[in-house]
Amino acid sequence: MTDERTVKKFASSLRGGVMTGEPLSGHTTFRIGGPARLMILPADADDLMAGLELCAEGGIPYFILGNGSNLVFPDEGFPGAVFKMRSLNRAAVEGARVRAGAGAMLPRLARLAMRNSLGGLEFAAGIPGTAGGAVVMNAGDSDGATGDLVEEVRVLEGGTQKTLRRADLAFAYRHSAFRKRKGAVAVEVVLELRQERDPAEIGRRTAEKIRRRRERFPLSLPNAGSVFRNPAGDYAGRLIEAAGCKGMSEGGAEVSSRHANFIVNRGGATGADVAALIKRVQEKVFESSGVLLEPEVELVRVPV
Repeated sequence: MTDERTVKKFASSLRGGVMTGEPLSGHTTFRIGGPARLMILPADADDLMAGLELCAEGGIPYFILGNGSNLVFPDEGFPGAVFKMRSLNRAAVEGARVRAGAGAMLPRLARLAMRNSLGGLEFAAGIPGTAGGAVVMNAGDSDGATGDLVEEVRVLEGGTQKTLRRADLAFAYRHSAFRKRKGAVAVEVVLELRQERDPAEIGRRTAEKIRRRRERFPLSLPNAGSVFRNPAGDYAGRLIEAAGCKGMSEGGAEVSSRHANFIVNRGGATGADVAALIKRVQEKVFESSGVLLEPEVELVRVPV
């Protein structure tokens, strides 16, 4: 349980909201996760920096949370501070660029780009993540990825704010330099798009993206998107289906019968259920094909 003194210190030092015991299941698309010791809603980047400094002073572990669309929190919760970035959600068009706070939702940015006749962000219209999360994991689909569009990212690192360019971020398939720069937190992203003449055509491409996504994926049940990365030259979904894993379940977690690379929460699924099911799928696919699938979904560990 959070001690009253710690809560008062955060609440008096920060301009954003401070909550205790907030269920993390309400902040992830999987609807899984126990309570956060502290949940912080930073008012802006300076507020975020102040909160991170308080964590460093008090030896409090922290986690940076966007929309929670690609992760599973443990059932026992998180014994530190969870910084909910959705409050850093400003977005503006600057010529052929979109400047967005790390907490800005991708579908909103795709609509903003479309209204201003800017192409290139159509793939993001159906991804329920934030700009910051998209940069960290280089989110995208077969037609494009966030890293292809990044011009620069403003980050907090080592107690200072700095700007990183695309070349600094080592973008690759579902990867960026943030994976190794654990202390770096993205707070603002600048995306370089292309000016087009017909916003209606951008709208058509965007609608087609959303239609295809709804047709292919089990979006009616809580999930965290693609569970495994596609191995080189193949598709995780094909390998999982070939291994006979469709419909496999563990507690309330089930490998979707609609798309094999999705695990869905059929009701009451726990983080332990998902972790166990991921392991079983990996084992079955390895037995079937010799391929060890690498998770794309992040299983958040309890700090020790």
